[in-house]
Amino acid sequence: MINIKSSEEIKIMREAGRILAAVLKEIEKQVKQGITTLELDRAAEALILKHEAKPGFKGYDNFPFSLCTSVNEEIVHGLPSTRVLKEGDIISLDLGILYKGYYSDMAITVAVGKVSFEAKRLINVAKKSLRLGIKKVRPGNTTGDIGNTIQKFVEGQGFSVIRDLCGHGIGKNLHEEPKIPNFGKRKTGEKLQEGMVICIEPMVAMGDYRLEKAQDGYGYATKDKSLTAHFEHTILVTKFGSKVLTEI
Repeated sequence: MINIKSSEEIKIMREAGRILAAVLKEIEKQVKQGITTLELDRAAEALILKHEAKPGFKGYDNFPFSLCTSVNEEIVHGLPSTRVLKEGDIISLDLGILYKGYYSDMAITVAVGKVSFEAKRLINVAKKSLRLGIKKVRPGNTTGDIGNTIQKFVEGQGFSVIRDLCGHGIGKNLHEEPKIPNFGKRKTGEKLQEGMVICIEPMVAMGDYRLEKAQDGYGYATKDKSLTAHFEHTILVTKFGSKVLTEI
């Protein structure tokens, strides 16, 4: 069942999104050569608690940390560890919070120092595909309209979209209906309605889109070990279109 949010619920989720965006912006600044992904996780959790929120991922499906840190070919759900980031890596930072009973979810991909031209292009394409997907958010459009727009742009740039994972509704639960795929046909899927809150999260691979479990047993990585990038926003469907909640 798709939950339509009340004005009071939307007010809380706006605040949750503002907090999450502020936290992730601070963590992005800390990404540098020589830092460990575990240090980034600890910093994220401390900032979340400082804002009187709770980590949204910690304990969810037994995930033991607050921040997902997925490096290079890892696309999502990577476990923080003593792994040291090095020049040329790219890292996806996926973070969720729980604030006054409501979740917010966001992801960015960050370059560590100087990266290759193609890695930089991959990040830019994934980021732009999210913006294009968000433009399709308005009452009457469908989840298929979002996915089709993302897929056409990404594949037109020579990359591929991940098929096995998708975006989702969000609210009192981290994952709610509807599913928001990053591929598909226009005018298919669920119809968007005013008051829905959804997460759009393009996941883009430089090579093939097929995945396998990452070495840490939690994350997913491309089978061909090609680089990946991931961006995500929490978005409110308004009568005029979209409102990004995870934006400062």
